[in-house]
Amino acid sequence: MSAITDLHALRDRLAPSARMPVVFLGHGSPMNALEDTPYSRSWTALGQSLPEPQAILVVSAHWMTRGTTLVDVSALPKTIHDFYGFPDALYAMDYPAPGNPGLAREVVGLLASHHAAEDDSWGLDHGAWTVLRFLYPQAKVPVFQVSIDMGRGLDHQLEVGRTLAQLRDRGVLILGSGNVVHNLRAMRFGGAPQDFALEFDRMFADRLEARDLKPLADTAGLGSLLRMAHPTVDHYMPALTIAGASDARDSLTFMTDAIDLGSVSMRSFVFHQAA
Repeated sequence: MSAITDLHALRDRLAPSARMPVVFLGHGSPMNALEDTPYSRSWTALGQSLPEPQAILVVSAHWMTRGTTLVDVSALPKTIHDFYGFPDALYAMDYPAPGNPGLAREVVGLLASHHAAEDDSWGLDHGAWTVLRFLYPQAKVPVFQVSIDMGRGLDHQLEVGRTLAQLRDRGVLILGSGNVVHNLRAMRFGGAPQDFALEFDRMFADRLEARDLKPLADTAGLGSLLRMAHPTVDHYMPALTIAGASDARDSLTFMTDAIDLGSVSMRSFVFHQAA
């Protein structure tokens, strides 16, 4: 079944409810925001399938902090072009969605045990806006980001997701953006997927389907496979946030699952209430 067909089926299965889905998108190259690709098409189709949220909370691989979890409380988050050497048209793109300072400050309180603090200097990095421009192209839904504390372990990010999950019943869409496999040192332009990329991606999908999340955050147990899939774990951690925000009531739908450039998994997934 194609990714688009899967998304049409997802739309039919989503229950009419105030409880929002949680979404992880493999965002890959910033060029996906500029070009017509299977990934950008799948994001457009997903946006047409999702219920309209009251606000969007984004956990992106590209906002990393250490020793604290920052929450962007700005009223008008700026569009951050945090990449180099791309076409001018990409730098001209803007995603002028409003923020939600009130809700963002509530999230600071929710994450108090995770050393949360307010921040008004960030905005929307390319892990956020390059996918949001397809999900909600009119940029009218308030959106704000929450950083990843790189000073804590993988299991900490699962716990952040569990804490944020209560927002799902308040109309908040929790969106993670990263990649299940992300090793830019092992890229193959036009080449076949690396064996380690296929192995890690399949293992992740299997554990997610089984709702067996603990092994996904076991750095020692994942061992060298994790180090090959993620020389740094920044792109992996948002996937754990979204996994942590799911629960036994959710159904799981996978979207695109290709390995791009040999070593970047574009797997995306949605946890949602069954109709």
